[in-house]
Amino acid sequence: MSLINRFRNAVRRGAPYNNLNYVSKYSTSCNERQNDPNNSIRKSVFISQSTDVFTNLALEDWFYKNYNFTNHHLLLLWRNDPCIVIGRHQNPWIEHNTQIAEKRGIVLARRNSGGGTVYHDNGNLNLSFFTPRERYNRKYNLEIITRALYREWGLKADINKREDIVVEEKYKVSFHISGTAAKLGRPNAYHHCTLLVDVNKTALNLALERTQDNIETNATASMRSPIKNLIDVNRHIRMDKLITAVGWEYLRTKALVLEDGGQDLIQRQKGFQYINPTEDWFPGLNKLISEFSSWEWNYGKTPKFTVTRVLDVPTQDNKVHRFNLTLEIQNGIIEEIKMRLPVGLVTNDFSQDASVITNLRGTRYDHEVIENIIAAIGCKTVTLSTSENVNKNNMIATQ
Repeated sequence: MSLINRFRNAVRRGAPYNNLNYVSKYSTSCNERQNDPNNSIRKSVFISQSTDVFTNLALEDWFYKNYNFTNHHLLLLWRNDPCIVIGRHQNPWIEHNTQIAEKRGIVLARRNSGGGTVYHDNGNLNLSFFTPRERYNRKYNLEIITRALYREWGLKADINKREDIVVEEKYKVSFHISGTAAKLGRPNAYHHCTLLVDVNKTALNLALERTQDNIETNATASMRSPIKNLIDVNRHIRMDKLITAVGWEYLRTKALVLEDGGQDLIQRQKGFQYINPTEDWFPGLNKLISEFSSWEWNYGKTPKFTVTRVLDVPTQDNKVHRFNLTLEIQNGIIEEIKMRLPVGLVTNDFSQDASVITNLRGTRYDHEVIENIIAAIGCKTVTLSTSENVNKNNMIATQ
């Protein structure tokens, strides 16, 4: 049985849409429809029944690598249990508080697209729009979302210059309700974004708190933006209704232009389909899940970086000398550990830079490693300056 036939056998239709009886003013004759390239493309809304971030990222990657979108565009909707999702070229030790995340059971996942870091939980809706590369249109996808919000709840949302969806408060402060990123390849492409519906903002702020500011790297850095849940903008918005509204808006809009096809177009689409992301449905999916959940992918793909601490070391004559301790990390592995010794402790015949001999070289880096080194050599970390306390409530690092 083909994959699409399995999907059809598993169909569970979404709830009736409020405007389903709407007769589109764009309705055309049979001859006009035959000549319109939009009519050769069908659309589906797939809804993942998994809430595991690694499974959903693998499912997204499976479609990207295996599906033919020439005559079938796809919107994949998915939700995750609490997790931090970083961009392909980011450093996890910079982007989130690893200790808080571990204590709260918030897993870290690296996605295949670029962009910044986001927090997911079941109050966050993920949307992945799949098309062939030549039909990739990020603005079109975002307009689908803003139209659905306006059609269903009269909520006016805008698309800013960074192509995030924002809402405006009375003091003209933009609050982000969506982050966005993309993967462009051949022959396929996808654009994915998030909608903050009822996210746990306390958990978000704690998990995305940056704790290591002594890292030097060329990794992509996230941009912090103020965020707001949709439920805070309109208390009537609920996740199940949002899924239905966005799905129907996607199905009723022509494939290549932002034109409403109404009921006539909806009836020619493939509709809503709940899918079970398993190996039986998607051969090869388990291998992708294993890759996305591996240390080698989530941490080992981190671009090269260095971690430096300024330390004070007391001597027997009651003097205190200050030096730098630096770790060089490649692919998440400690390659080198160096000390830059004070001038007073080094003769002219020797370099100030000394390599530390330790069995930690060649091991995986984590937030405890450097603390263990400092404790072992009996030094004290020096804080050279203190930054002002910043109110980080309602802040997020956006894609």
